[in-house]
Amino acid sequence: MKSLRFVCLTAEVVAALLAAGQQTVTLPATGSPGLDHYRASRIAIYLNDYGELARYGAADAALKAPAPGENRVVFFGDSITDMWNLAESFPSKPYVNRGISGQTTSQMLVRFRQDVINLRPKVVVILAGTNDIAGNSGPIADSDIEANFASLAELARAHNIHVVVASILPVHNYTPESQELFAQRSPERILALNIWLRNYCSANVTTYLDYFSSMVDGKGWLKRDLANDGLHPNKVGYAVMVPLAQAAIDKALKKP
Repeated sequence: MKSLRFVCLTAEVVAALLAAGQQTVTLPATGSPGLDHYRASRIAIYLNDYGELARYGAADAALKAPAPGENRVVFFGDSITDMWNLAESFPSKPYVNRGISGQTTSQMLVRFRQDVINLRPKVVVILAGTNDIAGNSGPIADSDIEANFASLAELARAHNIHVVVASILPVHNYTPESQELFAQRSPERILALNIWLRNYCSANVTTYLDYFSSMVDGKGWLKRDLANDGLHPNKVGYAVMVPLAQAAIDKALKKP
């Protein structure tokens, strides 16, 4: 109960700071050997194809325009989206997966036109931010993450695409393989950014998809049975997310 009380107090403090218009405090990215190794392994990508446009370039070019009346949806995100079998979770739905493992919102902005706008979806579901907190492509302030989310949403709305912005998922360290991933992702930053995302969506005709509340446990961490590595949902985790995502898409499609 002590940990839960801490999470609740943190939420109240962050909400007060946001209401007062103060900038969210940014914690430095964890300088772990695993993160250093990951960044080193990505140097060629960061230098030659920062947004990884090559990943879906051919698939985007080959994808036909939506049929009349088709409610195409693009799921746009990082590894949590990349690993999601949409055909299995949403059978017969015209849903397109454009997730790329490891990406941050800064990288996602680079490829948004190719991988979302040009595909002419009715809805885009944006799930991102956990890798920004981890510092995958370098340390980044919460205010800059927020600006990236706002830019993605504004670009979509400018092209008459309904926007669904998902909360950042909680993380846990209940298993040996989760220790480093958890250490890189501050639960306090996740909570603060989710409060900002909810407020942004409320103020900007954008649908907020709250995965967090259905996946968090009493300690403020991801429920143990939803992810083996503390970050990426397993089949049980995705099963929790499916109806939440579908409800948010349905809600977005009803917007004018």
